[in-house]
Amino acid sequence: MTTLGVNIDHIANVREARKTVEPDPVQFAFLAELGGADSITVHLREDRRHIQDRDVYLLRETIKTKLNLEMAATEEMLKIAKNILPNYVTLVPEKREEVTTEGGLDVKSNARYLKNFVENLRDLNIKVSAFIDPSVEQINYSKEMGFDFIELHTGKYAELTGDGQYRELQRIMESTHKANDLGLVVNAGHGLNYNNVKKIASINNINELNIGHSIVARALAVGLEKSVREMKSLITSN
Repeated sequence: MTTLGVNIDHIANVREARKTVEPDPVQFAFLAELGGADSITVHLREDRRHIQDRDVYLLRETIKTKLNLEMAATEEMLKIAKNILPNYVTLVPEKREEVTTEGGLDVKSNARYLKNFVENLRDLNIKVSAFIDPSVEQINYSKEMGFDFIELHTGKYAELTGDGQYRELQRIMESTHKANDLGLVVNAGHGLNYNNVKKIASINNINELNIGHSIVARALAVGLEKSVREMKSLITSN
């Protein structure tokens, strides 16, 4: 059964808009878990625009599920991961000027560096995932680099409609099957919401969906515990 990882970055976005102490993403992680979240995802960006170091350390100590730390493949982030020892690390591309992550990591072009980076994390018994576009080439390189997981970028699927969305869905399905054949665990995320999630959740062997913005936006109306519960119900009803 597909599980749900809840990204709480947007809780921190509200806090950082006023540079105050509330809302506290650590407290909201507890509500997400009450709603049925199977893991908590945070992206510790190099510019610290939302999640802060303090948040990640406290989450590691307090959450009851699993911590998925999204980060760029930099020496600073490697040091932090070694100190925190999250359950998972998801390596993502990162640009200072972007509003949110745009596209997947180019594993092929950074193969030598990423192989050493992944080995450093796996030596600490941290599972490592590559956030990539649904591309057979990127999947093959992810396997060669030693990644345990891949997370398929669903942003294009979320943006398209009609035949374009259908073709992208097929691409995600084919990528999932290819990765499974290679022994990679497949997660997916980006742009998923209450209207488009069911088709992705229905793909055989999708392990986990990581969703943030839509859940937090819905929480403004119904509360985070309920918005997580509603999303979990959509994902598990297939």
